[in-house]
Amino acid sequence: MASGRSNALVDPAWLHRHRNDPQVKLVEVAGMNQDQMQAYRAGHVPGALCWKWKEMLWDPYKRDFPAPKDFAQRLGAAGIGNDTTVVFYGEGVQFGIYAWWAFRYCGHEKAVVLDGARYRWVAEGRPLVTNVPRPAAPVKYQPAARSERMRIRRDQVLAALGRKGKVILDGRSPEEYSGERVGGPGGPDVGALRYGRIPGAKHLYFEDLLDANKAFKPAPELRKLVKARGATPDKEIITYCRMSHRATVLYFTLTQLLGYRKVQLYDGSWTEWGNLVGVPVER
Repeated sequence: MASGRSNALVDPAWLHRHRNDPQVKLVEVAGMNQDQMQAYRAGHVPGALCWKWKEMLWDPYKRDFPAPKDFAQRLGAAGIGNDTTVVFYGEGVQFGIYAWWAFRYCGHEKAVVLDGARYRWVAEGRPLVTNVPRPAAPVKYQPAARSERMRIRRDQVLAALGRKGKVILDGRSPEEYSGERVGGPGGPDVGALRYGRIPGAKHLYFEDLLDANKAFKPAPELRKLVKARGATPDKEIITYCRMSHRATVLYFTLTQLLGYRKVQLYDGSWTEWGNLVGVPVER
């Protein structure tokens, strides 16, 4: 088992040093309630492009990620080659980490996350801008194989219930975990027909992993939080939330900051589980 942090998390100083590197692309991911890219238009990190999360990260028709050929075409059209390092941050922050996960899953290894997104950037006294970078020239992108070990499907989750050595972590809000809501705080209470959680799931709200500037807390604090839920490195760990965005924050923490090796994301999450016929629900 490896221990400690990977190189997948970069700070504002690193990004500033690489601001003129043609092999580094910076992307802000517009998440929920950002259909007009409001946050990006109001002020973004210099050099950042803006992508709407579904348009770049999902198949246009089915609830899945783009096929390797489609993914390659999208990246090539955006001026991203196989050797390009793509730096993500999001509004909200979980969408940048979701994009990192989707890129890694789709086979693009050179994807990293800007720690704290625009919040840490501003807290350090760095400027935001409103100008939009010119589109990059298209390049050739060679399709890559998906990393299926990163992902778990509903039938595998069902088979894992109650099994020794398995830990399921729920990254939703306390209200969602307890079954008071199916939608996240501050939004409409929609997203599934059933309220509750996957049986046996331990609660670890994704916001608890972040500090006041939306940056990750120090590794000792993170390790204490996850171990308190029984998520130790020897266990097989499944993370989920409502649509899997917040669950990627847990996945990133475990795999990239704490060195855990046996972690999978259930991207169907509660949107799928809470609508399935016949599966168990706990409240």
